[in-house]
Amino acid sequence: MKEAKIINDPVFGFIKIPRGLLYGIVEHPLFQRLNRINQLGLASVVYPGARHTRFQHSLGAFHLMSEAIISLQQKGIFIFDTEAEAVQAAILMHDIGHGPFSHVLEDTLIHGISHEEISLMMMEEINEHFNGQLNLAISIFKGDYPKNFLHQLISSQLDMDRLDYLRRDSFYTGVTEGNIGSARIIKMLNVVNDTLVVDQKGIYSLENYLTTRRLMYWQVYLHRTCVAYEKVLVNMLTRAKDLIKAGQDVFASPSLHYFLSNDVDAQWFSKHLEALRNYEELDDSDIWSAMKVWKHHEDKILSTLATDMLDRRIFKVEVHEDPISEERIEGLHLKIAQQLGIPVEDAHYLMNVSTISKDMYNVEDDSIAILYKNGEIRDISEASELLNVQLLSKKIRKYYLCYQRFE
Repeated sequence: MKEAKIINDPVFGFIKIPRGLLYGIVEHPLFQRLNRINQLGLASVVYPGARHTRFQHSLGAFHLMSEAIISLQQKGIFIFDTEAEAVQAAILMHDIGHGPFSHVLEDTLIHGISHEEISLMMMEEINEHFNGQLNLAISIFKGDYPKNFLHQLISSQLDMDRLDYLRRDSFYTGVTEGNIGSARIIKMLNVVNDTLVVDQKGIYSLENYLTTRRLMYWQVYLHRTCVAYEKVLVNMLTRAKDLIKAGQDVFASPSLHYFLSNDVDAQWFSKHLEALRNYEELDDSDIWSAMKVWKHHEDKILSTLATDMLDRRIFKVEVHEDPISEERIEGLHLKIAQQLGIPVEDAHYLMNVSTISKDMYNVEDDSIAILYKNGEIRDISEASELLNVQLLSKKIRKYYLCYQRFE
């Protein structure tokens, strides 16, 4: 048995990381970068405690994966030691390709390429560092490995990623209703026909898990103030990008300047090796430090947005049940232009109209199989007496109108 490194985690207590490959991943510079990226982006604007990092989340997901492997092995599910180490390595690295401020920048600084795809590029790079020791981990992560249930532990309705972030985000935000029974769900996991299922006894924990996830989305992840603050960030970066394109001088660290100066998409990544190098240098601090300089920029729009970000002057936000009318949008454009003394065609930088929709349960995507004692398997939607699947499957759509405050 390899000696383990012990980390004290406020959510799960002591987390043991075996020395060797797994601890080598934790020590790798690309993993350490996750210390400089907040898990919840700008949610601390509403929940000041929500300053935990992707690094902490990745370690938590690793801990839950270790627990899940032990629990499944105790039920007679055969998992080789090499498979166990590989699936632990994969969950450690599952978020390694995240950029600054969570998902916000995926359509601002880069387009048409997801953080999962970038994670895979970084995994390949780390794999080279470890002379191919991560081949199996990458195969499981991609879903290419014959044992499908191992991939499901990384990416599915009951993956260790979700089980950790719901518990962790609940802990750090103080939203106690989000505290799911992750330990019980893991104990109830089983495998039938190479597919993850949950023993019948775990059904109440699953009902709590599904309702909790809905609550956390609307109360934390899609909180109106968090959404409005994110729009300020996106508009600020878009303005900086447009100014650079127009030939203006805009301060930024070399890595941030690279993404502000180029239209980076999947094709760009494949043709420019330096794109990944620059991405790996990016973290939250690049953007915060740029804002402090932009606050004093001669461009009134950029300086206003940077000041909004730094001084917590969040866009005013209205949530509507129906789409926002063109007349209302045009009226706001005029008002913003007059108040700030800018051309009407530039007023859009100081407002945002977006549609946010979320369904808590999608029968196709969210299927969770319940295993009965007689061997019968039924979907949670049929098995649950409490969950009204028709109600939960109803897609909630809200129309957000965010705009600059002048009071």
